[in-house]
Amino acid sequence: MTKGYNLNRLAYFAAVVETGSFTRAAERLKVTKAVVSSQITQLEQEIQATLLIRSTRKVSATEAGEIFYARCATILSEAEEAFQELSQMTAVPTGTLRLTAPNDYGTAIVTPVVAAFRRQYPSCKVDFHLGESRSDLMTGELDLAIRVGWLTDSALQARKIGGFRQVLVGGSDYLSRVPEINHPDDLQTVDFVSNAMMTEPDIWRFANAKGDDVTVQMQNTFSIDSTPALLEAVKAGAGLAVLPDYLVQDQLQTGNLQIILPGWSLRDGGIYTVYPPSRFRPAKVTAFVSMLIVAEKARISR
Repeated sequence: MTKGYNLNRLAYFAAVVETGSFTRAAERLKVTKAVVSSQITQLEQEIQATLLIRSTRKVSATEAGEIFYARCATILSEAEEAFQELSQMTAVPTGTLRLTAPNDYGTAIVTPVVAAFRRQYPSCKVDFHLGESRSDLMTGELDLAIRVGWLTDSALQARKIGGFRQVLVGGSDYLSRVPEINHPDDLQTVDFVSNAMMTEPDIWRFANAKGDDVTVQMQNTFSIDSTPALLEAVKAGAGLAVLPDYLVQDQLQTGNLQIILPGWSLRDGGIYTVYPPSRFRPAKVTAFVSMLIVAEKARISR
């Protein structure tokens, strides 16, 4: 059975090494010199090693003591960070929450969460920016960014909180005017509304459960640089389009839109919360992300 150690004594030992004195360590810890000395003696007895060399002028670490101190310093630092992190998590959110999200996901999913967040934490303000462009978190002007798709910037702290399917959809009116679509190859002759924000908006790779892969070059007849506008174009009968499932769920349920080639799938994407490169997150950020995760889980389960 592993022997239990009194980890509280690590703080006494570290204070002595860092100050070079039992007296100064006692002053830092706000205890008596006798308490510090007793704790160090018991620590050395527990680990059966001499950690400190005591002289009339100075206290210094032995070779074993120096190695042990390096580990103690790491442990104490991580413990301090853990307490600070917990304190921030349990603190009441205050101040202004500054965040950004893509226009489509931000409007459909994030905006209701912002409203709920304000109801729950009325002392907080929210500065919410919608847009398709990627905002720079490195400037310190934002607390949080929600990103949709596939992350490429590894310098930022990110957490995946959900995912989405890309679906090819069309309106019933348009579908009644084109030949039946049974295979991805049939898509090359239909009107396609492109998302101009994408790198390759007209090239799509379809896969089915049998392991078949088909890459299709769509017939671009209409290009839009806004995903919500893309949805409106499809609803108006402009053609087919690839849209994220979170944007078309309601339209699919009401029958306004239909999924084309349901037996074939496109590449799935992720929903991410992305943070500035700081060690700790304010309580307002932690609370908001928790509420967003609940909303994202509820959406997926619909």
